[in-house]
Amino acid sequence: MSFELIKMVGDAQKKKAVIDVRSGDTVRVSQKIKEGDKFRIQIFEGTVIRVDRKDSHTERIVVRKVTSGVGVEKSFLMHSPLVEKVEIVRRGKVRRNNLRYLRERSGKSARLVQKDFDRKAVNELPAEEAPVVEEAKEAETATEEKAEA
Repeated sequence: MSFELIKMVGDAQKKKAVIDVRSGDTVRVSQKIKEGDKFRIQIFEGTVIRVDRKDSHTERIVVRKVTSGVGVEKSFLMHSPLVEKVEIVRRGKVRRNNLRYLRERSGKSARLVQKDFDRKAVNELPAEEAPVVEEAKEAETATEEKAEA
């Protein structure tokens, strides 16, 4: 198998748009869980401690939260059909991509300094450009027809 064929299959499985998640962000991930023949949505909220393979169909984030004094980490593939939605709640000021040092810390020492950001703009997925261009062309032709009449 050639690399081009593998890349083509991988790109076909990519989602059209994914939110730009960075290390240090506090995110709320909605994931589909299958129970029997039904699906339900489960929300996992925590701090992103690692981002892998950005701009690839295998992009992955590792999210960590502490529940009842026990640290829990979950890995999410961003382009997986089971990941319904990723919402950024807070942005943390960090200088590394891999925040492994948070595993040994608890309480106040595990907190990250918060950065200001536009929550609404960050959580909005970029719209597809093709339909917008077609709508603009249709509007142009409609105005030209009105001008002719």
